[in-house]
Amino acid sequence: MTAPAPAPAPSATATATATATPTRPAEGGTASPASPVRGFALLGAVQMTLIFTLASLAVPLPRIGAELGLDRADLILLSAAYGLTFAGLLLFGGRIADRFGGRRALTAGLVVFGAASALAPLAPGYEALLTARFAQGVGAALVAPAGMAVLRALYPAPAAYGRAMATWGGLSVLGATAGNLLSGVISAVVSWRWSFAVPVVVALLALTLAPRLLPTTPATPGGRGLDLPGALLATGGITLASYGLVLTDAESWGSPAVLVPLLLGLLLLAGFGLVERRAADPLLPPGFLRDGRRAVGLAAVAISASGTASVFVLLSLALQQDRGWSALLTSGAFVPFAVVLVGSGRFAGPLIQRYGAGRTTAAGLGTGALGLALLAATGFDPATPYAYGLLPGLLLLPAGAALSFAGAGVLITDGVPPERAGLAGGVLNTAMELGPTVVFAAVLTLGSDGASLAATAAAFAALAVPALRSARTR
Repeated sequence: MTAPAPAPAPSATATATATATPTRPAEGGTASPASPVRGFALLGAVQMTLIFTLASLAVPLPRIGAELGLDRADLILLSAAYGLTFAGLLLFGGRIADRFGGRRALTAGLVVFGAASALAPLAPGYEALLTARFAQGVGAALVAPAGMAVLRALYPAPAAYGRAMATWGGLSVLGATAGNLLSGVISAVVSWRWSFAVPVVVALLALTLAPRLLPTTPATPGGRGLDLPGALLATGGITLASYGLVLTDAESWGSPAVLVPLLLGLLLLAGFGLVERRAADPLLPPGFLRDGRRAVGLAAVAISASGTASVFVLLSLALQQDRGWSALLTSGAFVPFAVVLVGSGRFAGPLIQRYGAGRTTAAGLGTGALGLALLAATGFDPATPYAYGLLPGLLLLPAGAALSFAGAGVLITDGVPPERAGLAGGVLNTAMELGPTVVFAAVLTLGSDGASLAATAAAFAALAVPALRSARTR
């Protein structure tokens, strides 16, 4: 299973600057010496880069395999390596951000992320490239939750922070979309090694501008512990379970290659749950997930990420393998998707302010469900014209995803105190990373691409009901 590749840093920065316009806080809410909009633009560019780095090797993977002499199993691990360490370490990364301060953790993560990204294109062989991808994920797991902790300090007023999160929620899916559009161009025009230039540039830019644009964030008063037992269990459990699910792309569910890491990962996660109940200062407080609105928001993030990722992967393969489209033409097919995503994202903030995060999330899930259903019904028939067969679904899905991500971001972070901002960031990004892995592995058992999207559409529609109910508990 693959995911989107990175877009150039100037485009990501410009997009984040544009979408951040509605998030300007009220007078007196500025927490840094510079404009908070510029700080938001910098953090947004970093967040987008983390997500589209997930699939920086997606399109050129066959070329990498031919150049380095890799088999299918090697390619699957190479594609998944970044996401495995990213998802596995996010909760611990959130604790580090809360414990030592968001900007300090952000700086450390950017150094690791940028250094690994600089070494990756120089890799002479498979082992060196795989190690660099794992290291990229380690850095990203520090950067993502730390970025949200700094965002909380950038917008200390609750109303301003809510508006910022309404925009922040859509940045990841926007970065993923940009990556899908550009991955074909990068692989066709230049070497696959150039895809690593984007995270290097963004990391250097962020390290240079952070002292001027971002506020310092203090360590948690009282010196909270790191909960190392919980961190080890969570990291091992998430990483092993995710690895087992990734292997379902090439192995059967009953094979030892899938069952051993999957069952061991679930066992470690069960142990994590037991340890957290008894820990004096747990990595993930049980009460954090018992909030109904927060649980709905996390589910919405997971299912929305799954829906968009499934469409990108399945439809891209169908267009190239069944219709014979080139990589460039396939990327062009998703241009309307990107345009609608950007446009819908700009309306998300005002809609949340007027109707609430729960209703906006429900509307997004319902719209996304309709888009997925249309794509499931028409998208995989080679005889179906693009204009009225594929395009309607490619317009409805991004409109729904933009609203769902934005509303869910507010639901997840509403009421979270500043000293837990890193935790919120770690949990949100974990849902975003694990959602596609779990759902994609599950729907692939249906055997049909159309049936897979139809099942995902049903999950969208089913989740819209509790999202709507959550609006009444505000």
